[in-house]
Amino acid sequence: MTVDTTGAAGRIPALNWQDARRCTIQLRYSDLDAMGHINNARYAEFLEVSRMDLSAALGIRDVDDLSVLARLELDYVGELRLGQEVVIESLVERVGRTSWVVVSRFLADGVPCAFARSVQVSVDEAHTPRALPPGFAQRVAAVLVRP
Repeated sequence: MTVDTTGAAGRIPALNWQDARRCTIQLRYSDLDAMGHINNARYAEFLEVSRMDLSAALGIRDVDDLSVLARLELDYVGELRLGQEVVIESLVERVGRTSWVVVSRFLADGVPCAFARSVQVSVDEAHTPRALPPGFAQRVAAVLVRP
């Protein structure tokens, strides 16, 4: 994986973002913090909206509905402000036996401003990790990170 080291996007990997699923986020006044930009805690909520959109588009809602968020990393490299067009682009970085990793970048008016990596683990009714269903990797192939 290479890293784009230019401008505010310096910590955002240069991936095949052209293949990513795009989800537009509607900002609200209540998303603001005292400094007038979008509160950092809202980013995780926006990622949840984006993940549900990705799951529906890829036909993996049946798996995602029985999964838990095991890890979330967020790198903030720029601001989000009310009035900007916010788009989250998401790719599947890795598919394991019981989990998958999604990488996402936030764009504010087309400019990268945050990067996230999340790990979802498929679980059974007892919340014990379970194997992903056969064919899961093929279902997400359209948005896989490519070398």
